[in-house]
Amino acid sequence: MHQSQIHYLPLPPFFYLFLIGALALVFFLIQFGVLTYAYRRIGLSANSALLLLIASLLGSYVNIAVARLPEVQTRAQEVVDFFGEHYVVPVPVDWPGTVIAVNVGGAVIPALLSLYLILRNRIWIVGPIAIGIVGAIVYVLASPVPGVGITVPFFIPLLAAAVVSLVLSWERAAPLAYVAGSLGTLIGADLMHLPQIEEIGAPIASIGGAGTFDSVFLTGVLAVLLAGIPSGWGHRSTAY
Repeated sequence: MHQSQIHYLPLPPFFYLFLIGALALVFFLIQFGVLTYAYRRIGLSANSALLLLIASLLGSYVNIAVARLPEVQTRAQEVVDFFGEHYVVPVPVDWPGTVIAVNVGGAVIPALLSLYLILRNRIWIVGPIAIGIVGAIVYVLASPVPGVGITVPFFIPLLAAAVVSLVLSWERAAPLAYVAGSLGTLIGADLMHLPQIEEIGAPIASIGGAGTFDSVFLTGVLAVLLAGIPSGWGHRSTAY
């Protein structure tokens, strides 16, 4: 294997404009103090959370190759439509077959942040339960798309993470929503479907990349808003 990193955008440029717009909305809400309390309940300052979202967006361009599957017929230089979303099939790299990679912005950063949130908020019991529930929902609803990999409609992990976190832990719903949405998506969509990757014919199968990056990213933006603000209504007077 001659290349340890693979660089390509997992989503078409126009969809990145939508994600940048979501990021701008977060910045706007932070400036007006709407999200500051929600992120504080997670265990991050609003500015730190914003920087992590920016790092995740930029890191989506970088994929770290970890394995290679035997040579199969692959599809490339195509745009695949799934559930109203368009995915660009990456151009094959230096070796035949399917390359298994890990996306920095869609897997590495969310996984590390989720581990931090589990330890800081002491959700090591309810956390795995929420991850398991969201992961099971995502696994059932995820679909293999030829040439792309495993995809899931972006709103499914978002809504599942918000509802599950509020039901399981009203007090810690904000960090739980991020953990369940991020890890539940990565496990349910990507890891549990790895045995199917060889049959899909994708030149690059990126964990946290095309098919799941938008779900993971938007979970970080919106699940906190959906779960964090309601969970803090009864505690506004203690915020400082």
